[in-house]
Amino acid sequence: MDHRDLKRILKHQVALFPVLLFGLFFFLQGCSGNKESRKFKIGFSQCVGSDLWRRTMLDEMKMELSLHPESELLYTDANNDSRKQIEQVKEMIEQGIDLLIISPNEAMPLTGIVEETYNKGIPVVVIDRKTSSSLYTAYVGAENYQVGKIAGEYLVSIIKGQGNVLEIMGLPGSSPAIERDRGFTDVLKKHPGVKLTAQLYGDWLGRNTEAQLLKNQDKLRDVTAVFAHNDVMAASARKVLRSLKMDNNIKVIGVDALPGNGGGLNLVGNKTLTASVLYPTGGKEAISIAMSILNKEPFSKENILQTVVIDSSTVQLMKLQWARISSQQNDIERQQTLLADQFKVYNNQRLVLNFIVITLVLTVVFAGLAFHALLENRKINRSLEQKNEEILRQRNQLIEMSEKAEEATEAKLNFFTNISHEFRTPLTLILSPLEDLQKNEKLTASAGRELTLIHKNVYRLLRLVNQLMDYRKIENKKLRLHATAGNLIDFVRDIIESFQHNARKRNIDLRVIIKEDPKLVWFDVNMLDKVIFNLLSNALKFTSDNGRIYVTVSKDESSAIIEVADSGVGMNEEELKQIFEQFYQSDTSYSRGSGLGLSLSKELILLHKGVISVTSRKWEGTTFTISLPLGEEHLSADEKIVQEKQEAKLYDEMKIYTFDQDKAGLPAPDDSLNLIKEQSILIIEDNQELLDYLCRKFEPGYEIFTANNGIAGLSAAYEKIPDLIISDVIIPGISGKDLTNQLKTDIRTSHIPVILLTAQGSMEQQIKGIHSMADIYMTKPFNFEYLQANVENLIRNRVMLKEHYISDISPSGSKKQVSNVIDKKFLNDFAGIVEHNLSNENFSVDEISRSIGISRVQLYRKVKALLNCSVTDYILNRRLKKAKYFLTNEDYTISEISYMVGISSPTYFSTVFKAKYGMSPTEFKKGGR
Repeated sequence: MDHRDLKRILKHQVALFPVLLFGLFFFLQGCSGNKESRKFKIGFSQCVGSDLWRRTMLDEMKMELSLHPESELLYTDANNDSRKQIEQVKEMIEQGIDLLIISPNEAMPLTGIVEETYNKGIPVVVIDRKTSSSLYTAYVGAENYQVGKIAGEYLVSIIKGQGNVLEIMGLPGSSPAIERDRGFTDVLKKHPGVKLTAQLYGDWLGRNTEAQLLKNQDKLRDVTAVFAHNDVMAASARKVLRSLKMDNNIKVIGVDALPGNGGGLNLVGNKTLTASVLYPTGGKEAISIAMSILNKEPFSKENILQTVVIDSSTVQLMKLQWARISSQQNDIERQQTLLADQFKVYNNQRLVLNFIVITLVLTVVFAGLAFHALLENRKINRSLEQKNEEILRQRNQLIEMSEKAEEATEAKLNFFTNISHEFRTPLTLILSPLEDLQKNEKLTASAGRELTLIHKNVYRLLRLVNQLMDYRKIENKKLRLHATAGNLIDFVRDIIESFQHNARKRNIDLRVIIKEDPKLVWFDVNMLDKVIFNLLSNALKFTSDNGRIYVTVSKDESSAIIEVADSGVGMNEEELKQIFEQFYQSDTSYSRGSGLGLSLSKELILLHKGVISVTSRKWEGTTFTISLPLGEEHLSADEKIVQEKQEAKLYDEMKIYTFDQDKAGLPAPDDSLNLIKEQSILIIEDNQELLDYLCRKFEPGYEIFTANNGIAGLSAAYEKIPDLIISDVIIPGISGKDLTNQLKTDIRTSHIPVILLTAQGSMEQQIKGIHSMADIYMTKPFNFEYLQANVENLIRNRVMLKEHYISDISPSGSKKQVSNVIDKKFLNDFAGIVEHNLSNENFSVDEISRSIGISRVQLYRKVKALLNCSVTDYILNRRLKKAKYFLTNEDYTISEISYMVGISSPTYFSTVFKAKYGMSPTEFKKGGR
């Protein structure tokens, strides 16, 4: 043992070697190198990157980023698809970007993802176009109104205040086109000599511009100048003018003034354009502001870029400046490449040096650890000896405690057996007077049902006591086999005849099939009858009306075989594995037993040196097979007797087993004269007799729904929406506690009171029942009047609470105070979904239903109950309140506000706004507010 411990210690020390090696390596690596700046990851989401202006923006960003080699740029192009741009931003967030730069494709659709990113703590720099919200970190872009104004002022100056002007605008409805047109026309209004003779839309594209100009050639006559909203449309306008051989002196002004082939600078340089208004991309400025944000440096939230007119007098200077910048950028990139190569060489040399130093240090350390391990070996040996002595002492204590526990268990089992035996006397004293009472016709007429119910359960309890006593005898090896040679076929037929009455009442085909007579078989009459009684009782229990039960007797070379086959519900593989285990209860039946019958049957067959087996398939029936050895060689002398079996004892056992199968049908109540009942109760109970009893008691005052398992009860609760639910805790499917928890956490059923009935009466179990959100947890046996009082009280309280809620709703549909947590969550989710979709003109009630997860009808009922208004009224009121806010605090047009709140028709918007607030939106904006 000493040598093994020493090896373990040395192995442990060796395992520490690579850990120390890498620890020292990284320590020296960090100490020897210069502290590097943090590497930032910047995401740039471009709405479309195909045109020259946006390519120039990306180039400017890369130039500026070359001054910050510690940062990385992630670039995506949405290609004019707002949904695609939203998904690309989400992917960037998942990749862990430190800052987002976004050029929105559309204002409203992109507002949500920009706000979401900003609220997550990620800085957002909006470039070129704004969103519909102020939740962003910084904005970079030129002012389109100023661009149009400068273009107008320059045009008026070059035509000396006299002439006709044609304006070619961008995409209809886009904010840049609207603002540039407004700035341009505001200037022309101040100069009466300059007339705006025509306006055309080129959609920012050259081919569309050419098509529009050729289609409207008559508007080109007498034109002095052309103003296009970008250089592409301006160049196309010059191309059309030349193709029509019109005056080359017509001035053509564009917007962008970009460098490179096809850019505005080249077009002005080769006199294709008279001038171009510089529309800066803001790429350099966006990166500069982003770095200031990431480095915690001061910055401005609104960064409006300045613009200027580029004509023949300044174009060469601009081209030279751009060429100089490009050359400097190339020099920077080349120098960065050289620096990176030098840094790699430096890192390699530092790595070799660190490895040598670490190796020397760890050699000394490892030698010290090895010496220390040798010293520790003696200490460990002494410790192990002490532990061995302690283990031996504990082992002896465990043996002694086990013997005491076995004695205590034996004493408990003996007490249990004795008390079970004592039950038979009071049961007999109950049974005999009860049968006398049943013979009294007057008493039977008034309380027949109750007496029959008592009678049946006395026999059920008597059978359980008998099984417990037999099982205890088997465990103590005190149950002896007393086998006699008998006719197995006659024996089986006698037992089958006892069950025929119950089978005929339910139209079940119960028959005996003789395949081959096994002649005389040695068996204990009083044991084998219990086995067959139990199998037939279970077969009747699990077989539905109009089914079949076949008992087949046959033999093979060495055994007599009895098969009990039914067409019942069957069992799955999991149930088949446990069916003969003690106290196992399947959840497939509405009437479950103690779990002792089949286990006892197996033990009794084993005493016969036989075998019992089962085969079954779910919903296809079950077959139990008993094999009893032929002959008498397998039996000892004291296991065989000569006397005949006692018929009286067989009759007693038969009565105990068959009485439980008597399912006398209850007469159907006549509901034709009953009044309609206002409240309803759902009762979930797997014991049919208790279910019938509760139904009979509550039926006079309530509409009753029933279910015999948890799954059916849950479905009935969702379908019927009862006023109260009574459920047993232990039911097939799902337990009563789980069922209660599901109902109380579901919006559809969270308001329904639940009473749980259970035989689990300990304080801990009652506390768990209340924690499952049950309103009342009542233990069995219960007093019915107490249960009835609780039912009436819960239903009365719910009615009072509902009246209070309804009376507390204001006419405007404002939220009332809701005490239920589920209802509060519903109102928050409902209001959030509506608020998020106010700008969506196609937003419907169906979308809210899908988002919350309830049906359209349930949504209408829930909103009406909690807010006292319809869903559509609530949405319209929220839209009008949002519009009121925009009119008060923002500088949007009436049409823009109408679209922003999801109302596509400005006329309809004005109508409903005036109906709500008593004045039109225009009046409100001018002074009504």
